[in-house]
Amino acid sequence: MRRRTVTAGSLEEILQATAPAAAPEPAAAPPAAAPAGREDHGLRTEFEFELPRGYVDEAGTVHRHGSMRLATARDELRPQIDLRVKENPAYLSVVLLSQVITRLGTVTDVHAGIVERMYATDVAFLQDFYRRVNSEGHTRAAVTCPHCEGGFEVDLSGGRLGES
Repeated sequence: MRRRTVTAGSLEEILQATAPAAAPEPAAAPPAAAPAGREDHGLRTEFEFELPRGYVDEAGTVHRHGSMRLATARDELRPQIDLRVKENPAYLSVVLLSQVITRLGTVTDVHAGIVERMYATDVAFLQDFYRRVNSEGHTRAAVTCPHCEGGFEVDLSGGRLGES
């Protein structure tokens, strides 16, 4: 029995070769926002969030509310071929977040330049939010009260702590 040798190409070639031939990849269009998040066949695929500080655009408008969709394998592979990531691996999270954030306030074209201009607090929040929705499938976090040491859950997707 002879083994077939497969020559590995670049990641970009692999992504292009494995892309569906029937339909080109659509541009990221903003989905209809729903308070509970977008549902696809019973699977929640989009999650609302509220940034701790907010993105300030060129006009001085603060955008705090947004939505993030679940990441695909392609979303996680694509930054690996981005030249900015190759030059600076820390840039990976900027590229990745810009692909999965579907809306930030009234901004629907969220790109790496917008994520670059966010406060570090908001980027850290979004990185944790990304991890929670893509690894754990929810936006809840277990916390402990520093005074009474009682445990409870908070939903990171919106609202300020202490609000109901």
